Amino acid sequence: MKQNEPMYQIPARHRRMENLHIDIAFWLVKDISWCMVWKLLGILMIMPTLSVAIFIAWRTRHLASELSHNLAIACWIGANSVWMISEFFGFDERIFFGLFEGKYLAMIPFTIGAAILFYYYACQRKQDTGEALRATS
Repeated sequence: MKQNEPMYQIPARHRRMENLHIDIAFWLVKDISWCMVWKLLGILMIMPTLSVAIFIAWRTRHLASELSHNLAIACWIGANSVWMISEFFGFDERIFFGLFEGKYLAMIPFTIGAAILFYYYACQRKQDTGEALRATS
């Protein structure tokens, strides 16, 4: 690391909540339930998992990088949940509109999350980098 390079720090309370949410509890239980076809538990875990993801995004709203990545994670969880539900209720391979399978509904939140990240890296990141450099000067 260069001596004059700006440091990027996240408050410890945010990191603890991210670790509880993403790496350990809700997300894993939801996906394990999906894998084991435990429909009730999988569906019940959608709300706490998605709620905490949205809450984390809200708490980091003042940092464009964190906000965009956390919103993309919330979209990913939403898409994952749609896909899981489509499999649980057997419409994942059913054709809609003569073209799309039910599981492709998950592409809506996946695409929104990708668009958020694309916007951040194409437009906002340059601005963030410039502000960080000015702050260290």
